[in-house]
Amino acid sequence: MRRFTKVVANTDTTDPAKDIPSLVLPFDSRKKSRQLVKLEAGEEIGLLLPPGTILRDGDIVESKDGYQFKIQAAKEELIMVTAPDPFLLLRAAYHLGNRHTAIELQPDRILLQVDPVLKEMLLGLGLTVTLVSEKFTPETGAYGGGHKHGHNETFAEDHALAQRVFHEHEGGQ
Repeated sequence: MRRFTKVVANTDTTDPAKDIPSLVLPFDSRKKSRQLVKLEAGEEIGLLLPPGTILRDGDIVESKDGYQFKIQAAKEELIMVTAPDPFLLLRAAYHLGNRHTAIELQPDRILLQVDPVLKEMLLGLGLTVTLVSEKFTPETGAYGGGHKHGHNETFAEDHALAQRVFHEHEGGQ
């Protein structure tokens, strides 16, 4: 079985004339760094990416022998949150973030995976909630990765990055 171990580029930075196979995955599969999947031609392959890797729509993944494929985000059933008042939308983002919910922020709406409890909370805050079928590309977090806790393998790296940013901001104090 061929193993794919690294993300080499995004289609925004690659030659559009280069034709490579695609793999369509929903967000829950794009955030798994270790899994077996089938390419469109039927070949079963192993994804063995660094822990914490989140594949984005358009990412190019490569095997050690140079074979590549492109990630495509699948359309999923999502909750779309809108409001007539920008402050209400900001308030929704605060409450969803406080619950560590993966969200996709757009200027006039928020997208999130379907969750009946969160839907009721959002309706209770006075927001409009609609079910839609779209690609889901949530925010990755302030430092480029997902949410971390002290027991994650990459916590030391994230902590070091946060400390460096803090010291640069504080003028080296």
